[in-house]
Amino acid sequence: MQLHNLPGKYNIIGTNQDQKEATYKGTLELSLDDNNRVLAKWLINNNQKQFGKGFFHDNILVINFNYKGESNEVLKGVVVYKCITKDILDGFWSEKHGNPLYLGKERCFRIDSQINNLN
Repeated sequence: MQLHNLPGKYNIIGTNQDQKEATYKGTLELSLDDNNRVLAKWLINNNQKQFGKGFFHDNILVINFNYKGESNEVLKGVVVYKCITKDILDGFWSEKHGNPLYLGKERCFRIDSQINNLN
């Protein structure tokens, strides 16, 4: 996997960082800035927007993310994805103030993979 293969839109399914392992769905959009840093935008359950910046090395993608919580406070965390293929990312994440006994988990599946193969 190469850095230039990462940009695109992915469907995601994940579990939260708690003992209940509540599931969620959404989308993830990855792009690159002028310095080849990875930019990320999540839309979770059609209503929660999250944003992040990160880097890619040896098929590992690391992104520091943030979003506004229910009380309008800014929450922060980090997600680490292993690139299984150019179309599947498998990750785990943790928030700064999340339950330290648990990790959230997330799997990403590229949308319109066949269209991307033509480029």
